[in-house]
Amino acid sequence: MRLLFFLGSFLASAVSGYTWKNVKIGGGGGFTPGIVFNPTEKGLAYARTDIGGLYRLNADDSWTPLQDHANDTTWHDWGVDALASDPVDPRRVYITVGMYTNSWDSNNASVLRSEDYGKTWARTPLPFKAGGNMPGRGMGERLAIDPNNNKVIYFGARSGNGLWRSVDQGLSFQKVTSFTQVGTYISDSTDTSGLNNDIDGLAAVTFDPTSPLKNGSTSRIYVGTADRNSSTWVSNDAGETWTAMVGQPTGVFPHKMKFSPAEKALYISYNSESGPYSAGTGYVYRVSSNGTFTNITPAWAAKNSVSIGYGGLALDTQKPGTLMVAAMNLWYPDVQIFRSTDSGASWTTIWDYVNGNQAKYYTYDTAKAPWINNQRQPTDTKILGWMVEALEINPFDSNHFLYGTGVTIYGSHNLSSWPNAHISSLADGIEEESVESLISPPGIGIPLISAVGDDGGFVHYDLNKAPENSFDNPFWSTTTAIDYAGLSPKNILRIGNSQLATSTNAGQNWTLVTSVPSTASGGAIAYAADASAIVWASSAGSLRVSSNTSTTISTLPSTAAVVADKVNSSYFYAGDTTGILVSKDGGKTFARTANITSYAGVKMAAHPAVAGDVWLSTDLGIYHSSDFGTSFAQSPNVQSGNSIAVGKGAGNATNVYSFNTVGGMAALRVTVDEGVTWNVISDAGYGFGSAGANCLAASWETEGLVFVGTNGRGVFYGVP
Repeated sequence: MRLLFFLGSFLASAVSGYTWKNVKIGGGGGFTPGIVFNPTEKGLAYARTDIGGLYRLNADDSWTPLQDHANDTTWHDWGVDALASDPVDPRRVYITVGMYTNSWDSNNASVLRSEDYGKTWARTPLPFKAGGNMPGRGMGERLAIDPNNNKVIYFGARSGNGLWRSVDQGLSFQKVTSFTQVGTYISDSTDTSGLNNDIDGLAAVTFDPTSPLKNGSTSRIYVGTADRNSSTWVSNDAGETWTAMVGQPTGVFPHKMKFSPAEKALYISYNSESGPYSAGTGYVYRVSSNGTFTNITPAWAAKNSVSIGYGGLALDTQKPGTLMVAAMNLWYPDVQIFRSTDSGASWTTIWDYVNGNQAKYYTYDTAKAPWINNQRQPTDTKILGWMVEALEINPFDSNHFLYGTGVTIYGSHNLSSWPNAHISSLADGIEEESVESLISPPGIGIPLISAVGDDGGFVHYDLNKAPENSFDNPFWSTTTAIDYAGLSPKNILRIGNSQLATSTNAGQNWTLVTSVPSTASGGAIAYAADASAIVWASSAGSLRVSSNTSTTISTLPSTAAVVADKVNSSYFYAGDTTGILVSKDGGKTFARTANITSYAGVKMAAHPAVAGDVWLSTDLGIYHSSDFGTSFAQSPNVQSGNSIAVGKGAGNATNVYSFNTVGGMAALRVTVDEGVTWNVISDAGYGFGSAGANCLAASWETEGLVFVGTNGRGVFYGVP
């Protein structure tokens, strides 16, 4: 791709020679709410994530990402709310995309459709929003293709928008006015953010492919709604009329609905909550072809005085009557998975209580992502996972099953040995980390250190190998910021969980700093070049930490962005919406210098090897100072900027990287001439999602090496 923008005498040319690849963290690192096997093409399966897009399964158990094209305009495409793989034409796959139904996402939903296994996509806009990262995202699937007429596709919407149908293979969708149910369940009506107080809507759609055809379409269609009073509906006339099914349970609603053609039976997992974090209570039912409901809920829960709400449900099409269900959440001691070989008349479990103790029948490994097992804290007994909504048996291989959790995809290739199955992390290729901060300390033989949400953070000794461990001792689920000391780069600091920790050996060991207020959290942090002081603009005010004592910095706003000079330990630089502040005394005091204003705050980066050299990125432009922040020169023609990083260029040159907007186009760019011109290094295949959510780091050792931390697709590294 080459794009030219002429703005006066300014030329911004696209660079087509950058190669992008994921830093391998492995294991996924986030929630996988849906997995779908195609029923007619062997080996074809997809996994949808809540913030990281769609993946396709490969023959070697790895996964290929399919939506790396998402950019600053289409970032919400990484929220996949529903998935359908065409049983008639397996090349076709459909997803409903949209991240939030509240104001966090201003975009309406779309159905993306592909005719080449997700390699390329076409878009059908919808007149409402979807919620790929909203409550109830593990329910479904909300998209369903008529197995007898693949022109017909149904979609169950959120937010009271009801049931929609396409009769032209997804080119357009119309509301099914005969279906008047919209769901009534709300996760938390007191939540004013719009995240938890929206109607979860319709939960699942599925067909009975053995029912007669009407006008060329399958006549019997089942729809589940998130409604504790009347949730399970059927049409026997191809969607013209609908009735509530007689005998359905109340107080719960469907999470998964799967039809067994060989048995002519519908199986349903029910839960009183939509999840994914809640547990709820629930049942498992089998519905015969005449509509009779039979309660086949495993007796294990009642026998052990355990309350279970069910999520994942899988049918073995090679062995009709064999099925599996999972507790959506069982926070202690572990999630439970059940298997039946007699249509639910009896069940066996993957673990059990024996004389009051947990007996584990399975074996287990996380060889493809060692950190998953190694980071588990002593009090955490959850080996098999949590938030189990996705549970599938390969329709061509009864030994192969997969299930999604809050951290990875687990699975097995010896299901016939149940309950003595061997469970492995099988999410190689799925990189779903939400990245908070990145650093590339020079001279220590470590190309990258990352801070991430949910999984703490990692020291990446090898960019192409999953880490053995995440940050530990102390372990925090989320690290919000990290930094290194420029003259002593093995000195690293991190913040998270309202705590501060430092390392003197590049993250191998950590020391908790106990002198900071317990109310301090979030914000920006910077390490003096010689590791003599830390400046933390925190929620408890701006703090200077030195020799394990902390004092308040009254002259530094707590909302400011802060960086340390990487060469001169006396200097720190800060910025907020009203201008620039500089400290010349090691962070003890700050004084205002340049009056560079912005509306949405600033991001800053200091040169790794040049004293007094600092870059400022704002929503109104990008600025550079080479005199210790006394004055700043504005980069011409840059309309706005986000994250910024400084790295090694050709020879003795300096590369500066930034997500910025030039000529109305947001992209990842590099300048090799101190901001006079900016060249695009993102491309049509790698858009990196939301620019405002991304972070950057660059190497001062490897020419042109830059790292992009995303909100949902982990870390990418690029080289020219």
